[in-house]
Amino acid sequence: MAQIGRAMFYDTALSGSGRLSCASCHDPENHYGPSGAAAVFLGGTDMKSQGRRAVPSLMYLERQPAFSIGPDDPLAETAPQIQAASATTSHGPKSAANTAASAANLVPQGGLFWDGRADTFQQQATGPLYDPVEMASTREKVLDRLNHAPYTAALMQMAGVSGEKSPDFLLDEAMFALSRYQVEEKDFHPYSSKFDSWLEGRAKFTSLERRGYLLFNDPEKGNCAACHVDTPQANGLPPLFTDHQYEALGAPRNLDILMNRDASHYDLGVCDAQSAGRKALAAYCGMFATPTLRNSATRKVFFHNGVFHSLDKVLEFYALRDIDPARFYGRDSSGNVRAYDDLPQQYRANLDTTDAPLDRKPGDQPGVSEDERAAIIAFLKTLTDRHVTTGHGAP
Repeated sequence: MAQIGRAMFYDTALSGSGRLSCASCHDPENHYGPSGAAAVFLGGTDMKSQGRRAVPSLMYLERQPAFSIGPDDPLAETAPQIQAASATTSHGPKSAANTAASAANLVPQGGLFWDGRADTFQQQATGPLYDPVEMASTREKVLDRLNHAPYTAALMQMAGVSGEKSPDFLLDEAMFALSRYQVEEKDFHPYSSKFDSWLEGRAKFTSLERRGYLLFNDPEKGNCAACHVDTPQANGLPPLFTDHQYEALGAPRNLDILMNRDASHYDLGVCDAQSAGRKALAAYCGMFATPTLRNSATRKVFFHNGVFHSLDKVLEFYALRDIDPARFYGRDSSGNVRAYDDLPQQYRANLDTTDAPLDRKPGDQPGVSEDERAAIIAFLKTLTDRHVTTGHGAP
């Protein structure tokens, strides 16, 4: 099944244009993320339609729990029981050293995509496949390809009599094959970075990398490990550098995305993942997934809307967002800075303003200085994987 899924992953004939495959956006040579620096990918039947969000990497998703709303446990890799959201949900400070204050927080967690709307690889695969501005395919076109592809005989053998009789069953089997490829292909989760070698005692940090690592974990400085957990699991599994949760960071509106030029348009993440979510999940509007930081040093676009194009700018935003908002946000007709310009006023309470280094105000000193940010970036570069198998790349 994984071999069939691998062939499908690179099959452009599954798309509406006949020119896009899964690998077009999730390039294995770029750690299964986008190869270009554009904020969003161009797709659709004419290959001219903008995607709605930045393309995430498909790496290190095999341990992602299903979506839920529950207590803040950054080390959990299983979904807690979903609890009711409250419009007055409080937010206790969260740090890399002590999460006791945040343990009572009810937080969205788990799921796939920037908003958690899919729980399985099978569900995730159908999203881009049928999206009119992405692969822009249809059920009929996919079924036709599945019946006339180089891998058809193998798929039919796996699907058996049920696949011959039921098109729905055949589609389910095909999506399962894509899922198995992502699970079984080691290049999706090689754990082959310098950091992994350091964990195993086979490598040493440079003095700059070590300084960055300490700042990454310092609750008064970078505090990065509060959300990007960097400690091994109790069962010995390596860290994923994410707590699988969602945060409202107030990323600036990206006007490179055409729909964002409409001032009335907002992408509100978690609360837009379901109908009526802006009321039922109002306490989580503006929240987007905390991605793994593994291979982040090779990425060219950051945040859900691809507004930043370097780690330097990302860390500058964390350090100076509320100290010097004019660096990141535009101004209105009166010359006033339009801070948090991509989040409506009624949801501003959802912004993270309590966790260092986002707990600053105008006039404060930044939690991390410019040279400290450079050290953290040096550490983040130790998270870049080396290709360790011959399995990556097109069949």
